[in-house]
Amino acid sequence: MTEFKLTISPPLKPAGIPSEDAIIQAGKKLLEETQSWKKGKTYQKVVKTSSRAKGPGDGAPWHCRMSVHKPEEATFDQMWDKLGKNKPLNEKEFIPDIDKVTKVKEISPTAMIWTLHYKFPPPVSPRVFTVLQVTRLSEEAPRTGIIVSIPIDLSSPEDADLANLEEKGVKGRYVSVERIVKLEDGSIEWQMATSSTPGGDIPSVIVEWTMASKISEDVPHFMNWLHGLQK
Repeated sequence: MTEFKLTISPPLKPAGIPSEDAIIQAGKKLLEETQSWKKGKTYQKVVKTSSRAKGPGDGAPWHCRMSVHKPEEATFDQMWDKLGKNKPLNEKEFIPDIDKVTKVKEISPTAMIWTLHYKFPPPVSPRVFTVLQVTRLSEEAPRTGIIVSIPIDLSSPEDADLANLEEKGVKGRYVSVERIVKLEDGSIEWQMATSSTPGGDIPSVIVEWTMASKISEDVPHFMNWLHGLQK
């Protein structure tokens, strides 16, 4: 059996979704590979970035961010509650570009198809990203939570009912693996690796040039939102 590979090209159709085990395994493998990626800039003094050029089977280059957060900044349970459960709904609250989110289909309690609508300042048209998100929480030491997002294509006739739930806009694609790990001192290591294309006519060189900075912004956006909830 061919090993499942994380890529944006081609996006999966619902009928072709592999097992949750295969998806999580692919995510773990990718995160292991990030250790050898090219080191990039550090943002906000805490978010370290790295990247890997587009390889065989990839639809676009890969980018990664990693940060460590002390227990007083956020606990494992606080982070997993917002990242591991209904993540797109929470992202809508802390990522300014996301203005609409819809759950398209719940495959299992830990596997769901979501569609996210991004609105940008003109002249950039709205973008729609439809993904399958698979989550897994391991209570074995070190406690680890992982979220894998894979692009989904709903254009087949048999998926028409699901496609009706998608917002209108240029279809983009992204694949990502996000993981939080509780370290021995109680701190949380937060890592995310992603490969994406916004679709449309935005030059890929501009997308790649800004990607490290863009993904690093999610960390302070999330932390500021999380702390606001606790006031």
